[in-house]
Amino acid sequence: MNVNEAKTILLLYRPGTADAEDPQIAAALALAQREPELARWLEEHCARHEALRAKFRQILLPAGLKEQIISEQAARGRRLSWRPRLVLAAVAAVVLLALLVTRRLPGHPGDDTLAIYQNRMAGLALRGYGMDLTTNDPVQIRAYLMAKQAPADYVLPAALQQAAVTGCAVEGWQNVKVTMICFRTGRPLPPNQPSDLWLFVVDRAALKDAPPAGRPQFSRVNRLTTAVWAQGDKVYLLGAEGAEPLLRQFL
Repeated sequence: MNVNEAKTILLLYRPGTADAEDPQIAAALALAQREPELARWLEEHCARHEALRAKFRQILLPAGLKEQIISEQAARGRRLSWRPRLVLAAVAAVVLLALLVTRRLPGHPGDDTLAIYQNRMAGLALRGYGMDLTTNDPVQIRAYLMAKQAPADYVLPAALQQAAVTGCAVEGWQNVKVTMICFRTGRPLPPNQPSDLWLFVVDRAALKDAPPAGRPQFSRVNRLTTAVWAQGDKVYLLGAEGAEPLLRQFL
């Protein structure tokens, strides 16, 4: 199975369901663990589903819809009344809403929200990535990021400055560059895992609902606990697998 074949299979994948038990989907998901390109595509696919689900939850169904459907099943031989037509109109509205949301995929104008940004960056950390520069020298990291025109004038919390750095990468978001710096918390790690603490830095203007300056906001994104805060013209996202107290050690 190649990447394109996996994408075709994963178009049917609904995160959070039993779809992952299907042998073909399971094989495609396993490939995504090894292929960074497919992992990024899968992250966008999952974010798209989450956006659709969130929109569907906001839809208010007509009162008595369940009873109406049951009664129509019992009298399916009768002509359609105005109420079934109302139901059909509601279904049509849902389909239209789904089409509108689907057009607003991550990376398209209008999807520059903090929630989608968090989802995308957490996916990069959890589903695999390749560091552009592997080094434990913070000076080399800043120089590399500056040369790549990625955010390099970041300000690290004092505690995070003491963490062991392992490298960096430059990622993309809404046609702007995102700095990704990889650290170690000090916990034992598998041999093939160089980092377990990730910091993402992006220009504040890239997020239409950037958080206000102040204390970090903590949230759970998939398996990642994240802390988000704004300082100056930058937004910082720090993430790690673990509970909130683990992150607080580095803030």
